[in-house]
Amino acid sequence: MSWISRVRNALAYVTTKATDTPDNLWHKCKGCGTMVFTKELEDNLYVCPTCDHHERIGPARRFEYLFDKNSYTVIASPKVAEDPLKFRDQKPYPARLKAARAATGEPDAFLNASGTIHGQKAVIGVQDFAFMGGSMGQAVGEAFIAGVEAAIGARAPYIVFTASGGARMQEGILSLMQMPRTTVAIEMLHDAGLPYIVVLTDPTSGGVMAAYAMLGDVQIAEPRATLAFTGRRVIENTIREKLPDDFQTSEYYRDHGLVDMVEHRKDLRDVLGRLIGLLCNAKEAA
Repeated sequence: MSWISRVRNALAYVTTKATDTPDNLWHKCKGCGTMVFTKELEDNLYVCPTCDHHERIGPARRFEYLFDKNSYTVIASPKVAEDPLKFRDQKPYPARLKAARAATGEPDAFLNASGTIHGQKAVIGVQDFAFMGGSMGQAVGEAFIAGVEAAIGARAPYIVFTASGGARMQEGILSLMQMPRTTVAIEMLHDAGLPYIVVLTDPTSGGVMAAYAMLGDVQIAEPRATLAFTGRRVIENTIREKLPDDFQTSEYYRDHGLVDMVEHRKDLRDVLGRLIGLLCNAKEAA
């Protein structure tokens, strides 16, 4: 046996094969670039312990973090026509939907659940940026309306977490029609005397920003989220002025009166619990 073989065999006893090492032990923070141990990030609600950057999370984790333990039930989303315009770009629209569903395990970019927060009834709708950029199509519109109807049926507030790049281009005008439809649904909620609370997360933009994302009775945002109707460059070219560095951030919106508060993810559950108590009691007293 050559010396190379002897060394290779010896190393096999003291080193771990690459195939035995999980590839998700570490996460690189998108805010500061620090490598964070994934378990530590999970324990910190997917907020970087170094720079406080809030990572994007989907409906399952939102529901887990917000609802009382074992108190919530996911609401089935209505079925819609999957490819009404027979749209195709680099690949067919149904193929994109299939890939997004396989990656996220969700039927589309918006999911509702009903449960309790600090013992108080609530319906929560969560938009998932991981599903085709959280784009708003017919499925998102129908799910939003289903969430409103569930809130009215339960006599509970409707809390929506937005995260979207805007309308879904594969559905054209049918996607844009969801803007007035969701606005009417919010009016139904108001007519029933129930609060509508919006939590803006990173990023929220486009048609969603121009519709239900900015119509809350209370507007909350997570720290340093990008919030915009259109891109920074488009606005600068239009007005021919340089915009502030913090333009289109949660903090800029709060300082200019467009959102009511910016809240850390670890505080959201308590903040929402207090708001539900205040708003629902006020409605009942009225």
